[in-house]
Amino acid sequence: MMRADAPAGNGQAIGLMVLAILCFTLMDSGAKALAPKIGLVPTIWVRYAGHMAMVLAIVGPRLRTVARARYPRLQLLRSVLLMGATASFFTGLSLIPLSDAAALMSVNPVLITVGAALFLGEALGPRRIIGVGISLLGAVIVLRPGSDVFSPAALLPLGAAGCYAAYSLLTRRVGADEDAWTSLFYTGLVGTIVLTLALPFHWQTPDASAVLPILTIICAGVAGQLAMIRAFSMGEAAMLAPYSYCGLVFAALWGALFFGEFPDRWTILGALVIAAGGLYVWYRETSRN
Repeated sequence: MMRADAPAGNGQAIGLMVLAILCFTLMDSGAKALAPKIGLVPTIWVRYAGHMAMVLAIVGPRLRTVARARYPRLQLLRSVLLMGATASFFTGLSLIPLSDAAALMSVNPVLITVGAALFLGEALGPRRIIGVGISLLGAVIVLRPGSDVFSPAALLPLGAAGCYAAYSLLTRRVGADEDAWTSLFYTGLVGTIVLTLALPFHWQTPDASAVLPILTIICAGVAGQLAMIRAFSMGEAAMLAPYSYCGLVFAALWGALFFGEFPDRWTILGALVIAAGGLYVWYRETSRN
């Protein structure tokens, strides 16, 4: 029974991971649109304060239960790492195009896959290595080493990738033993506290045009975190890692739709290669044979 159910469970985990990446790229688009209107620190604060407000509204009656974590130190470390990833990536978004930032962030699946083997004891079999390798090749095609994508500002998304990979591994570590809402509560805790203390020094009053980006950041951020937490509680980190590359495709789409940043032929080719890597892993991990 366990063997028969595994492919179905893997399929659900993969679907949730893709949904999470879709939500996160929408959140990033909202942040890119909002930052010029109200500033960077208030934009990051919106992401965390909105997250906490929505979680508290949903779990308010059982907050004491939700706040009881089995791994409080790991949960707090998760929160610190995600704040570092968000601050680095949002800052990068204010300096370089969305599709470029997403491409640089795409090194995190490799870090997750290797980290899952080193720290979580997950198998690093040939199918996962092939899937990550194919997707990484696609990322290199998008990045085109030697192009203008590489700049001092590019270090910010790379730093975000390292923080996010560590956050993802810890999410996998606590996922099976913690309630998803407990992890979601701690996800935004540190960022909300730190940024609320810093907010008075950076506050800019938003106008009506900021309402849609604010709602996008809050709703997409919470939905993405919940989907990712559930995905990592169901599937192994190394299996799910290649699906982070879907973010390149989504980021290129939102960049074209919302910011007039149209991908060139190399970005399109790289996106197709990335999709091929993800589909390969999906087929092998969900096949019963």
